[in-house]
Amino acid sequence: MRAVQCIAYGSHESLVVRDVDTPEPGPGEVLVEIHAASLNFPDLLVIRGLYQFKPEPPFVPGVEAAGVVAALGPDVEGVSVGQRVTTVDVAGGFAEYRVVKADSIIPLPDDADFQIAAATTVTYGTSYHALVQRAHLAEGETLLVLGAAGGVGSAAVEIGKSIGATVIAAAGSDKKLSFCRNLGADHLVNYESEDLKSRVKELTNGNGVDVIYDPVGGDLSESAFRAIAWKGRHLVVGFSQGDIPRLPFNLPLLKGASIVGIFWGAFTTREPSVAAENLKIIGEMIVEGSLRPRISSVLPLDDVVDAYDLLVSRAVMGKVVLEIKK
Repeated sequence: MRAVQCIAYGSHESLVVRDVDTPEPGPGEVLVEIHAASLNFPDLLVIRGLYQFKPEPPFVPGVEAAGVVAALGPDVEGVSVGQRVTTVDVAGGFAEYRVVKADSIIPLPDDADFQIAAATTVTYGTSYHALVQRAHLAEGETLLVLGAAGGVGSAAVEIGKSIGATVIAAAGSDKKLSFCRNLGADHLVNYESEDLKSRVKELTNGNGVDVIYDPVGGDLSESAFRAIAWKGRHLVVGFSQGDIPRLPFNLPLLKGASIVGIFWGAFTTREPSVAAENLKIIGEMIVEGSLRPRISSVLPLDDVVDAYDLLVSRAVMGKVVLEIKK
């Protein structure tokens, strides 16, 4: 089969596409023929050897992929060959076939679009868990989303609006902010040309925001936190800017505010029934049209380096997808 391989930890530019042996499912596993896979920032950490879990090189990267069950290993029940599914794992998604645990697959409707399915699970799963279970975002509250045009950011804007929050979308260009307005954002902040703290304070009549959704990190985290409301919740989702912020602890003390960590992967392992219910709700919301996953670019498997170049350049609005089988 054709697959992307990470030969050694390092830059995504060293990834190669080559023919490798098709894996075989063992007990309790299934073989999935992949039709589409999407890129996520944690992929880059896995490729660099900086993620919490470190597959041994050479390995096939790719967290999130959708396709059709091709074969069953021994002792697998409740799954059928030909069934459409989404799969999520630390690695293995950027290939024509992938082996995963049978109890980890997410069933899809028979008419599901593989590209949309591949672009949904991690971003919407992360954002729904963050806003619902961790922040307890309520109707009428104000939500600030940093990196609002990206994968998890755009999902957070949509989910925040579906809850009934007033959403302030923050991004680094007017083009991205136009994209965020189409997502339903109520207010827009360009943090390249505006002072984030001052503008957020102005938009909230000096009260600050109830919830901050932060997948960016770096200097923006402290600027955003300084505009948080009393008893606000700052959600630490990731560090796409690269730098992990060091927040002065007097700031949460003065605001009675909380810093809340979001690790969707660990959540799905520790609370699988809740995670499964979240994904069921997300799927229903997509079907009814209240959530609409956006795909920025679709590239063939052989262009995986170019696909990551788009992600690293922060030019992406929504998700980047690899088309593996037409």
